[in-house]
Amino acid sequence: MGTLYQPLESPIQDIKVTIHNTSLVFPSQETPKKTMFLPNIDQVLNFDVQTLHFFNANPEFPPEIVTERLRIALSRVLVHYDFLAGRLRMNQESKRLEFDCNSDAGAVFMVASSELTLNEIGDLVYPNPGFRQLIAHENIDILEKDDKPLCILQVTSFKCGGFVMGFSTNHITFDGISFKTFLQNLASQAFDDDNNNPKPLAIVPFNDRTLLAARTPPRVTFPHVELLKLDVPIGEELNAKVFETLQEELDFKIFKLNSSEINSLKEKAKDENTPNSRITSFNVVTSYVWRCKALSYDDENNSERISTVLFAVDIRPRLNPPLPQSYAGNAVLTSYASATCHELEEGPFSKIVDLVSQGGKRMNDEYARSAIDWGEINKGFPNGEFLLSSWWKLGFSQVEYPWGKPKYSCPVVCHRKEIILLFPNIDDGINNNNDGVNIFVALPPKQMKKFESYFNKFLLD
Repeated sequence: MGTLYQPLESPIQDIKVTIHNTSLVFPSQETPKKTMFLPNIDQVLNFDVQTLHFFNANPEFPPEIVTERLRIALSRVLVHYDFLAGRLRMNQESKRLEFDCNSDAGAVFMVASSELTLNEIGDLVYPNPGFRQLIAHENIDILEKDDKPLCILQVTSFKCGGFVMGFSTNHITFDGISFKTFLQNLASQAFDDDNNNPKPLAIVPFNDRTLLAARTPPRVTFPHVELLKLDVPIGEELNAKVFETLQEELDFKIFKLNSSEINSLKEKAKDENTPNSRITSFNVVTSYVWRCKALSYDDENNSERISTVLFAVDIRPRLNPPLPQSYAGNAVLTSYASATCHELEEGPFSKIVDLVSQGGKRMNDEYARSAIDWGEINKGFPNGEFLLSSWWKLGFSQVEYPWGKPKYSCPVVCHRKEIILLFPNIDDGINNNNDGVNIFVALPPKQMKKFESYFNKFLLD
């Protein structure tokens, strides 16, 4: 049955990082000064996303060579992502956020080292508070107090010769799919031929975000129960958060499903009464987690309570005409599935998977356009019991650099009870460990005990 993830050893929380150099990186060629329109999807994503990409030592690429290659590669790739060297600003006329593509501002590049080896850090999958030392945060000494860069790359080398790339990017710049494209392009620019010329870009980014502008006039043709209207004063959108963090004692655990367990869930999801369900790995895992999370709710009258799971849907292929796959921005919208807790506990698993499947199918061209138009009229955020955020299939660790692929790539995790995360395993290239999924859950202790009980119980049913 599903298992709890146990770290190989207790992680070292003080990674003993020293920052050696901080500089600004600019596009390697002159880029035009301009502003960039940001659609409604972007307007509510003004917060930073931090990711770590760990690499084993490669004798042909010692850390000092890797660091210089990455600095040059970042400069080259900024020509094609000039907004990353710019800044976010509020247009006082339209009262909308926009990118000021002023390449004179620059991206931030930091060089650091740790006194430890990569192995001494411990298990990379298990979230370690010390990982925050591998990501640049506030008070970067070369910047003015109010200067907020959109992209920061910290390269930290370890005693063993391994290293980690720590990215901090404003979420407005990328969704997961477009960030992977950015990483592929960054990697391509780190390769040089015999004449020190870079390879072509892996994928030419499509930077025109007006394709996701609201219609004129906006037409909201669906009720959009997955969105909550908020009264946000004009000018405060810059500081708005999708989920507010409450101070609360939370237990944190990682639950694992291996490939055979996922396949078993797929078999349980098959039902002649729901022939149109899309029985995918994501849909069955989402359904399983939803069931456990909803039933763990601490409420005596939980049975008739309506539970709603939220999950992101890539709308690139769902629009008419489709967006370019290389669209370099946020092209995901929140979809949902709802049911009473009684239905989730007593109903067949196939019905739960069908609800999640129908939630994904709901996101067609008209529904997506209606949601975008809703954001033109209202200020608001996703509305549900919890959001399931999947990093499982993004493939960051499959990006090929001159020194090889990452040993592991992951976001820096915050413990939030209203967000459950799906992460891949470390692929050791031997045991197909990457076929399974790690489920990161943070809940109050009483709810966590119930979640764990249901997680084990339903696999045996």
